[in-house]
Amino acid sequence: MENIKDDNRKPKAQGRPVIAITCGDPNGVGYEILLKAVSDPHITEICTPVIYGNMQAVRKHIQLMKEAQESEHAEPQEQHSLLLNQTDSAAKAKEGRVNLVNCYADSVPLAIGTSTPEAGAASLAALEQAVKDLKAGTVHALVTAPINKENIQSDQFRYSGHTEYLTHHFGEGHDSLMMMISDQMRVALVTNHVPLRKVAEFITEERILGKLSLLNQTLKDDFIIRRPRIAVLALNPHSGDNGLLGTEEKEIIIPAIEKAKAQGIEAFGPYSADGFFGAGHYRSFDAVLGMYHDQGLIPFKSLDMDGVNFTAGLDIIRTSPDHGTAYALAGKNQADAASMRNALYLAIDLLRTRAEQQKLKANPPV
Repeated sequence: MENIKDDNRKPKAQGRPVIAITCGDPNGVGYEILLKAVSDPHITEICTPVIYGNMQAVRKHIQLMKEAQESEHAEPQEQHSLLLNQTDSAAKAKEGRVNLVNCYADSVPLAIGTSTPEAGAASLAALEQAVKDLKAGTVHALVTAPINKENIQSDQFRYSGHTEYLTHHFGEGHDSLMMMISDQMRVALVTNHVPLRKVAEFITEERILGKLSLLNQTLKDDFIIRRPRIAVLALNPHSGDNGLLGTEEKEIIIPAIEKAKAQGIEAFGPYSADGFFGAGHYRSFDAVLGMYHDQGLIPFKSLDMDGVNFTAGLDIIRTSPDHGTAYALAGKNQADAASMRNALYLAIDLLRTRAEQQKLKANPPV
């Protein structure tokens, strides 16, 4: 990434999907990974990326990446000139360019590698503008860089993460599904960002059945799997050992699975998580439904740290890298952009899949 240029030519007609990319916490690795991802010329060939952030912050992060590379006397990486179009609206985004909508003031201080209230406010401003444009139809999908779930909290944001915030705005009263996608597996969760001591309170027959239904439908609609096979994990060690280590399996999880089967969902389990992943049984299923965050995400990330977080069950498409702000890596040119790049690719793929599905429904084969 050699330089940034401001390109102010007149906009072209939009023929490629316009993808909103929020900067996340400006003191984390968000800017670095999104800049690395969109600097690949292939990205602007398949979509029109629109970064929601701040030009001064962009320049600062590019400067830090360059300085870090020079100080380490690293071998020069493949360089691309990033032709950046500043605009006050995504509606004016230009094809063939990386676009940037300024969402917060240049005066917002950066404290790279540190959580600050100002960074939280900046990440929220970018997210709010992107959501506004998504509702207006000026962008077609949303890719979010990592936020800090603590410093973003305010009167406008009382949620445990992106998933819950976007479900509030786009769920229309319905639930959503946190789903991790990689070449190795797909993992969805019954509970997302819930303290471990409270997880059992959220494990109900109704919730499990609802998540299974959402997962089954998104596997059919978004991943074109005709008859998805879904593995359901147990909550307790050894699946409760017939009630000795917990009764949730007998009283809640198994009845939910049976009801799902009665509705035509091919759900199996409950499986004890350690043996299930250790023996590689996940390879026999199209997706896995875990009961809580770490149960599903530890094996997922152990197998592939380049996966993607997808918010399933909403009319809009939102993806993100499967990691956090990584303050320890910020400003050091050490952050790997593979997960962010994969999030962009998945968002584009899902847009195409949904468009094709709509055409098929409008014109069903005779």
